[in-house]
Amino acid sequence: MTKREIAAILTHAAFYVGWPKGWAVFYMAKEVWAEDEAPADPKAAHAAQMVFPIGSPNDAFARYFVGQSYLAPVSTEQVGIFNVTFEPGCRNNWHIHHADNGGGQILICVAGRGYYQEWGKEAVEMNPGDCINIPVGVKHWHGAAPDSWFSHLAVEVPGENGSNEWLEAVDDSQYDSLK
Repeated sequence: MTKREIAAILTHAAFYVGWPKGWAVFYMAKEVWAEDEAPADPKAAHAAQMVFPIGSPNDAFARYFVGQSYLAPVSTEQVGIFNVTFEPGCRNNWHIHHADNGGGQILICVAGRGYYQEWGKEAVEMNPGDCINIPVGVKHWHGAAPDSWFSHLAVEVPGENGSNEWLEAVDDSQYDSLK
């Protein structure tokens, strides 16, 4: 069984048993594929920390990011689930998820360390296993810590007439104050 196949199975199972129980199985699966030697380059070392692939450069959305991000679809049926990986210092612009009914987004950190911030609030550090529920209409951003790779599953909550409104980049001085 490949890493991609087990990741798909565990993702689907986690919806039935709940993320806390499902998450415990992710760690067990990660240990099965652990290598004896740590990979030499930082990207490979980060990839070894999770069961999901890093994916391809996120070129289609590059204009909405500061730094390099990667995108790997996990599920595109029923509910969109994507593994988004950020190089150290990479973050997306402020943005808002819109929908007439339903909608929003759920972020589940799967590796590394990053941040999530809502407009007018302090940034929240994200570590593996952390889950953020983002309602429709909330201005926010998310991305890697300055010194860490970061990957999260982005779960698209189904909604009617859903769209994203991309806004300004996160202010460098505000981002640089994060640790």
